[in-house]
Amino acid sequence: MSLLTKGSGENLRPKFLKDYIGQRNVVRTLKLFIDAVNKRGKPSEHILFYGPPGIGKTTLSYIVANELKGEIKVTSGATITKTGDLAAILTNLKDNDVLFIDEIHRLPKAVEEMLYPVMEEYALDIIIGKGPSARTVRLSVPRITIIGATTKLALLSAPLRDRFGLLLRIDFYQIAEVVEIVKRSAKILGVKVSDNAAMSIAVRSRRTPRLANRILKRARDILEVDRLSQIDEALLNKLFELLEIDDIGLIDIDKKYLKILSEKFNNQPIGVETIAAALSEDIRTIEEFVEPYLLQIGFIKKTSRGRQLTTKALSHLKYT
Repeated sequence: MSLLTKGSGENLRPKFLKDYIGQRNVVRTLKLFIDAVNKRGKPSEHILFYGPPGIGKTTLSYIVANELKGEIKVTSGATITKTGDLAAILTNLKDNDVLFIDEIHRLPKAVEEMLYPVMEEYALDIIIGKGPSARTVRLSVPRITIIGATTKLALLSAPLRDRFGLLLRIDFYQIAEVVEIVKRSAKILGVKVSDNAAMSIAVRSRRTPRLANRILKRARDILEVDRLSQIDEALLNKLFELLEIDDIGLIDIDKKYLKILSEKFNNQPIGVETIAAALSEDIRTIEEFVEPYLLQIGFIKKTSRGRQLTTKALSHLKYT
């Protein structure tokens, strides 16, 4: 399913806070932080963004770097496998730069511990040699801002979590905000989108900007191939049929998830491992992509014995 893969093409990310749509409390907090840093002339706190995927954590990190007039280095907790990897990254940064670590909860323990003095004292401790002759050399690190992002805050160790001065939750967007994002993206892409079409995209985007922009780009494909003048509801009906997106944003994997619980297991409580096996999907896809939206719209509930469908979900299945 194309909606599960990362999009490409034009950069639709806003570059500055004034252009960012939604997350008002987060934006206000970041503005205060950036104003304070610019007044002092050096950063003193690090930032942790947490929340569901696709809702702006990476975008906000790029904005912070732009506002601080620095550059951003993007990496992932899963790719920094040893301390030497972190040292190599840090030596290529300069004052006011941003080091963005996505999926920071996946950092190896040794790398995480190496990060502590970097965050507290802007110092990098490197061990030279082995055995009794080993010694620690401390190197200075530029005054950078480290931004971590995670979908699983509980998996961060307390020592790492406590070293972030700002912990900001990025939540799902309001439909009206997604409509505004769609219209802004359409303008950047150079296509016209009707008000009703923008609303249809927003409703089916799972209140997630990344998915809304992805749908918009696929709508543009049809617009260009069919040589139409604007993206309207007729065009979207064709697109939603191709992508198998229903009127509340459920896609093929969501529907399979619901039907497995309702038909195969008669809506008895089922563990996520069993559901993932029945769907031939990995557990992370189920927990991080499928279930957050189903929980958000009140279609499933988590019990001590497993997942179950709600009356609302059973009613939806009855009429689809």
